[in-house]
Amino acid sequence: MKKSTTLSPNIFQVDAFSSTPFSGNPAAVCLFPDRQDTAWMQQFAAQMNLSETAFINKNGNNFDLRWFTPTKEVDLCGHATLATAHLLWEQNILPPDQPALFHTRSGLLTVKKAMDVIEMDFPSIPIIKTECPQGLAEALSVKPEFVGKNSLDYLLQVASEDTILNLAPDMTKLCHVPMRGVMVTAQAQDKDYDFVSRFFAPAYGIDEDPVTGSAHCALGPYWGEQLGKKNLTGFQASARGGLVKIKLAGDRVLLGGSAVTVFAGRINKSVYGVAKQG
Repeated sequence: MKKSTTLSPNIFQVDAFSSTPFSGNPAAVCLFPDRQDTAWMQQFAAQMNLSETAFINKNGNNFDLRWFTPTKEVDLCGHATLATAHLLWEQNILPPDQPALFHTRSGLLTVKKAMDVIEMDFPSIPIIKTECPQGLAEALSVKPEFVGKNSLDYLLQVASEDTILNLAPDMTKLCHVPMRGVMVTAQAQDKDYDFVSRFFAPAYGIDEDPVTGSAHCALGPYWGEQLGKKNLTGFQASARGGLVKIKLAGDRVLLGGSAVTVFAGRINKSVYGVAKQG
């Protein structure tokens, strides 16, 4: 099939970090022929009401990519990047042997396809040990064995996988945490993966994110050091659940997963690019 050379104003919903529909993390992806107003993109993301909506348009031979939660634009998002790359190959905008190159707020990101696995080359965002901020452990009802943070999130390690599975955070209290979100993690009991985690970001309009690729830019290096491994598998134990394959490569983290397109549609011309005022 001939490769498409332009992007029509289409919208897709893709389940990322999953090979089956209705699991993993759903992302909306908007393919645009030109750049859109930031206010309109934020309003559109709020309308979609998913953890992330990605907006993409051509930039020379590469692409500009931006990510929005229902309430804020973010600097880095794994599952929506995976979903976007998946669509570029599926829609024949890129041939399957050509990498997707994205200009983002976190620099140039490269995504490659190998059989059914999509691999994203992301920056490592290591965790630094810190004091647990007042109220955080209480909001999660946990006694952390370790507390750290990076430029985006807090990380709390707890004693067991069972603690992760039984978490019931107080979202009202978590809203006051002065970071994007909070990841809670433990070493896995299941031999099919190395660690488990859950991720909460109510201050960004996401009570619990189903599978958070960008969090694994911290979780991968953290557990790699704890376990003495370069290749790991993380399971994010949300209700939908998802597996993230991780390869540590110095100051980079290679995140691997699959994706499934759930539906496609076209944005109504009467609302395309028209931002609500006031």
